[in-house]
Amino acid sequence: MKTSALAVDTPLDLSVGGMTCASCVARVEKALRAVPGVADASVNLATETARIRIGPDAPADTDWPARLRRAVRDAGYEPRTAQEVALADAASPWAGLWPVAVGGVLSLALMLPMLAELAGQHLMLAPVWQLLLAAPVQFWLGARFYRAGWAALRAGSGNMDLLVALGTSAAFGLSLWLWWRALPGQMPHLYFEASATVITLVLLGKWLEARAKRQTGSAIRALQALRPETARVLRKRREVEMPVAELLVGDTVVLRPGERVPADGRVIEGRSQADESLLTGEPLPVDKAPGDSVTGGSVNGDGRLLVQVSAIGAETVLAQVVRLVEDAQAAKAPIQRLVDRVAAVFVPVVLLIAALTLLGWLLAGAGVETSLVHAVSVLVIACPCALGLATPAAIMAGTGVAARHGILVRDASALEQARGIVTVAFDKTGTLTSGRPRLSAFEAVDGGATEGWLAIAAALQSGSEHPLARAVVSAAGERQLELPLAEGLRVEPGRGLMAQVAGREFLLGSERWMAELGVVLPASAAGGENAGATVSLLAERIDDRVEPRARLYFEDSARPGARAALQALRQRGLKLALLSGDRAAAVAAMALQLGLRPDECHAELLPADKVSTLRKLAATGPVAMVGDGINDAPALAAADLGIAMGSGTDVALQAAGITLMRADPALVGAALDIARRTGAKIRQNLFWAFVYNLAGIPLAAFGLLSPVVAGAAMALSSVSVMANALLLRRWSTDLSLTNEKP
Repeated sequence: MKTSALAVDTPLDLSVGGMTCASCVARVEKALRAVPGVADASVNLATETARIRIGPDAPADTDWPARLRRAVRDAGYEPRTAQEVALADAASPWAGLWPVAVGGVLSLALMLPMLAELAGQHLMLAPVWQLLLAAPVQFWLGARFYRAGWAALRAGSGNMDLLVALGTSAAFGLSLWLWWRALPGQMPHLYFEASATVITLVLLGKWLEARAKRQTGSAIRALQALRPETARVLRKRREVEMPVAELLVGDTVVLRPGERVPADGRVIEGRSQADESLLTGEPLPVDKAPGDSVTGGSVNGDGRLLVQVSAIGAETVLAQVVRLVEDAQAAKAPIQRLVDRVAAVFVPVVLLIAALTLLGWLLAGAGVETSLVHAVSVLVIACPCALGLATPAAIMAGTGVAARHGILVRDASALEQARGIVTVAFDKTGTLTSGRPRLSAFEAVDGGATEGWLAIAAALQSGSEHPLARAVVSAAGERQLELPLAEGLRVEPGRGLMAQVAGREFLLGSERWMAELGVVLPASAAGGENAGATVSLLAERIDDRVEPRARLYFEDSARPGARAALQALRQRGLKLALLSGDRAAAVAAMALQLGLRPDECHAELLPADKVSTLRKLAATGPVAMVGDGINDAPALAAADLGIAMGSGTDVALQAAGITLMRADPALVGAALDIARRTGAKIRQNLFWAFVYNLAGIPLAAFGLLSPVVAGAAMALSSVSVMANALLLRRWSTDLSLTNEKP
């Protein structure tokens, strides 16, 4: 049983079969939202999934999956199990082709005599043979349209299936009526070939769509396939093979050369390399030694490793990556709201236009036969399949190819936000720098011994993952200092921290914070040669005053490729900004390495200051913020588009719309490029989807399209939308840093 509290925290996903167009999407959403306790439901036609959010007032102890599945079934669609979805995903590229093949053979037998007639050859089949060829297509292969159309009609709505069923039934019925009305020995012009060919073309279009959908979903399947089924665990000096699902945190896993890592962990013995390309897009193997982390799904190189498991199941990086990609592909882009509104009234409007077409031609004296044929053409060409596929197909293809290159899009709205970005603002430490600063100098304020103060500073930093903290702890370890116990640790975001050591209160933080606390500093002996270094201060609180004890100087280097990445962004017409909490001298020194101008640099910023600076930058247009630390989370959330480095903290990753799986500044330009191109594909698809209908319906209504041509055009619209979206799969990061516009 799933309680409402759990359901509120965790959206429920449900696979839905039988949807064919945007109207189907609207009907399933309406049915799910009508379930008591459901706050919202979003249906994706391309992935054939529904994401349901349960409201806070929902009844507790409700079996939500069963209730939601029943609502889908009552709406006329088929809720599918995970096993059915897996079988469909694993299907052959040619799966489901047989109805198209059978329909093609029967329809071709009807069409060839028609084509021969145009060439002056009288090979027309007798009406009884035309009926025998067309009936299996109409009522056997086309039964799915009748079932789905009737379900839509009972629910008080319409969909593509209803339009196809009505149109082809009208053509089939007209043929029977003309045959019945014909004089003995007369060969009437029948439309059995039209009804059969339209159904066959629609089936062909749906098969091509299904095949394209499997291609767009290949990214998730490739990621899911990275996890091996078994792992070799070391127990009592023996290697025991067991299912990966039975691994526990703390287990020691043995990795032989060429094996895939079963779960996240840390190397405790051995040296090797790991191929992480499918997860991070990094083309070169990464060296691994004791103390280094390894990610589940990566491939071990030519060395034997012992790895201690640190995360399993849904907590692994691979599982989180899959979840992020699934979330992005299940989400709706803001522009999709327009499509949803159009789809809600589309089918009723088409039925009205078809009725007006029939009435108009009858009033014009065209006769029942001609009037009905033109009305059928309107019904057939107006199917809104392409409208429903336009946005989700592009999102699936774009987010899928981005994931293969180490770029994760958290939600579809980020694709639209990236379109208008004018300024890209960067955090400094860990984003544009290597993130591995070293303690270049340490001096006691009184000029005395430094070991004791360094040990206290390291004790305060021992529980922190901040790059500067790791540098202090590392320096103390190199000197083999014994660290005292720090108690009552408190963090001042953007400023520093404080704790009790041996009953004394110590503070460690920035010069700005110390100045706010009234600390008066004497001249520094090491300040001249470390003018461009990052400086922290160790101080002690004594009664109501704070006394300085030591200065810490840190040096960091620019990340390889950072300067070139910034210049590439500048060449694309983007403005740049550097936002840092570091002192002005350190920021200026790093800006010189990175090729940034002084007016592009903003130093000594607290988290709140970064937010206010972003708002000022936004005066000239939308701003993207790139960062990786917990201090960057407010700025990432406040920016029009947040881009987090994958090496950053969980808070930063959750606040960002786009996550870079490897800490490479060049991926920022690549992320903006694929987001813009995906957004462009969405707009292109919607344009063509609307054009097909806006141009096709009037042509059909005025008698310029036959039912067969209308059916071909309708099938072509869906296939062209999917094909256009699949062009995104050719994108690569090598192409993304050019000046080419999407």
